[in-house]
Amino acid sequence: MTRVVVVGDLMTDAVARARYALARASDTPAIVTMHGGGSGANIASWLAVEGAEVAFIGRRGADITGRNRDMELMGYGVDARLVMDPERPTGTCVVLVTHKGERTMLSDPGANAALSPEDLPRDLFNSGGHLHLSGYTLINEGSREAGLAALEMARRSGMSISVDCSSSAPLERTGAEPFLEWTNGAKLLFANADQAKVLTGRDDPEAAVKVLTAWFPQVVIKMNVDGALWYTNGRPEPVRVAAEPVDRVVDGTGAGDAFAAGFLPEWLAGKPPAEALAAGCRLASKAISHLGARPRL
Repeated sequence: MTRVVVVGDLMTDAVARARYALARASDTPAIVTMHGGGSGANIASWLAVEGAEVAFIGRRGADITGRNRDMELMGYGVDARLVMDPERPTGTCVVLVTHKGERTMLSDPGANAALSPEDLPRDLFNSGGHLHLSGYTLINEGSREAGLAALEMARRSGMSISVDCSSSAPLERTGAEPFLEWTNGAKLLFANADQAKVLTGRDDPEAAVKVLTAWFPQVVIKMNVDGALWYTNGRPEPVRVAAEPVDRVVDGTGAGDAFAAGFLPEWLAGKPPAEALAAGCRLASKAISHLGARPRL
């Protein structure tokens, strides 16, 4: 089985689920829980739980939350290569979930913003492996050099590469052109419909995915309740798979990360795109039926 090396963000998620419509400038009853998070750490955790051999490279603070995140990753079976930052705290994300399930995130990257090329263990970059890079690493100016160094090390080592766009608002602030230039050479891009629109200006995911194959040999667009689609140049139309039905939506935070973790092992094993998409949708469905962004075992 191909070893996956994930470079990305490690966070603690404070998830506040409002019971009623938000009362602005006043109080709203809510259920507040704390969980491990971060797109990169989410994907690494789900990959490990699903049986993949996975290493995660990131940075944490010298604090209790950082130690807890480190122990969680190892508990899931991840080869956690975390550098301890002596000054910055472990990253934190406040996730506000309305009574209708809409999510707004307030992120403090903390130690993630100091990830440097020197933090990348050379022994993990070997021919035959796969690098998955969280887009947050490139979008954040402080960790950008580390993201670019990881991409270059993977290319030189002969590793296959996938990149996730991560989030539409910071991606838009960064700009489509720089992001596409930085990720040139990646074999696979993950985006959701909003992120694909930022990169291409196209509202229709099927139109956007075709435009994106001018930069990436293969592209996957995640479309929430509408499933997901995959496309590569030379096909008349994208391959599309419907979302898995969900009886109970507990928390949608990290569902897109779970999708990527379900898709990657099947894709790396050479399975047909429809099978890989279906595996991604199944794991995303499992994720939103559990409390918290990462696996709750």
